[in-house]
Amino acid sequence: MEKLNRKIFITLFFSLFSTVTGVGIVVPLLPVYAHSLGAGGIYIGLIFGAFAISRTLFLPYFGRWSDRRGRKPFIVAGLLAYSVISFVFVLSETVESLIAIRFVQGIASAMIMPVIQAYVGDITPDGSEGFSMGLFNTSVFWGLSLGPLMGGVIKDYFSLDAAFISMGVLSFIGCVLSIFSLPPTRNEIGATDPNEPEPWMPLLRDKEMAGLFLFRLTFTICIGIIWGFLPVFADTQCSLSSASIGILIMLGVFVAGLMNTPMGWLADRVDRKAMVMVGGIVVGCAIVSLEWARGFWALFVANLFFGLGGGIAMPALMALAVIKGNQAHAMGSVMSLLTMGHSLGMMSGALLAGLMMDYLLLQHAFAAGALIMGIGVVLFYLLMAGYGNGGK
Repeated sequence: MEKLNRKIFITLFFSLFSTVTGVGIVVPLLPVYAHSLGAGGIYIGLIFGAFAISRTLFLPYFGRWSDRRGRKPFIVAGLLAYSVISFVFVLSETVESLIAIRFVQGIASAMIMPVIQAYVGDITPDGSEGFSMGLFNTSVFWGLSLGPLMGGVIKDYFSLDAAFISMGVLSFIGCVLSIFSLPPTRNEIGATDPNEPEPWMPLLRDKEMAGLFLFRLTFTICIGIIWGFLPVFADTQCSLSSASIGILIMLGVFVAGLMNTPMGWLADRVDRKAMVMVGGIVVGCAIVSLEWARGFWALFVANLFFGLGGGIAMPALMALAVIKGNQAHAMGSVMSLLTMGHSLGMMSGALLAGLMMDYLLLQHAFAAGALIMGIGVVLFYLLMAGYGNGGK
């Protein structure tokens, strides 16, 4: 069996880890910074929404272009842009400039995440898709876990500007790693594939692609609900401290990160579709239990199982995506579509929970999330019927 190129894998792993960690340092601090500049709730929402909108708009183009022109140019350009943007944050003195910076940062993000994931898919040997993607995705989970902790420490002991600079330095480290450690574009597996990438329209009409997209969308809606409004619920209904709320929010990410590698190994040996559905069911049960949870430990257990469900489902889902990308000779396009599902899910989840809080009861948002996750599992099952076990 062909072996995974460890040098390329490690370079991509640490490039993405450093970038996600840098973003994690700053993102939790942005609302406070924006508020100090006079931003109200709507403007704070626009600061985060601008990033999601621009990333969603540009994802299809960068994924498609990387299928045709190679991965390295987009990875290097995106990481360099992230680094420059991080230093521009220091110069920002108005809310409007923050919104503009975040919009540009979203474009840079569209050049990084799906293209790096596509590169990993390119170099993954047949039969080890689950393990490779599960191991690689720990870079994201570790970065999301470490970044906010580092951000708080840097701001408390130094300054907010130091946090912005740290984000820039970490992104620049990833850029340098990619420049010197990734092979020239002409040597990339994707760039040297003689097959023409499958056009967009057949890919968008593909049943299996729709199943992968919808599961990722519904799962991320649940994440958006929890990240956006569990802190409010824990504060108003359970009177928890900020430290306790921080532990709850990071728990799901941390647990999912621990699960990704062993579950990726398992996904190469059992039915991947079944793993995705089992994980989705666990996620649905976990989020609906939040509606009745009262107190730290009840919320702790619910978030623990939410992380377990995500850790079971996502390595298998990404393994199926790698196989679909290889079949269509369009790995970048496939990864971009899944990342679009992620972006749309985060926006939709936060919006849904906000409407529930304003017009019904906030805890009903958790039941709505469970219902949506259930619909996602059913649609995944129906759309993936007859697909086998991902080409095995």
